[in-house]
Amino acid sequence: MLAAALEHLVKGIVDAEDEVRIDEVSTGRGDVLEIHVAEADRGRVIGRGGRTAKALRTLVSALADDRRVRVDVADD
Repeated sequence: MLAAALEHLVKGIVDAEDEVRIDEVSTGRGDVLEIHVAEADRGRVIGRGGRTAKALRTLVSALADDRRVRVDVADD
């Protein structure tokens, strides 16, 4: 559910919606959601000073219901 919500949010930010992919990995320290976007859209997802990425992390944390979830922007 978190991955789908994050994917929906990210698709609203980027130009190349078809290249958005969210990989979900479970670790011993919680879940990791990796955002994969086109190279040209990476700056949009990160935002000036990391503000957009921070906002995405805040929203996912609010939806996580006390689970540990980390959101990373992958640099493929």
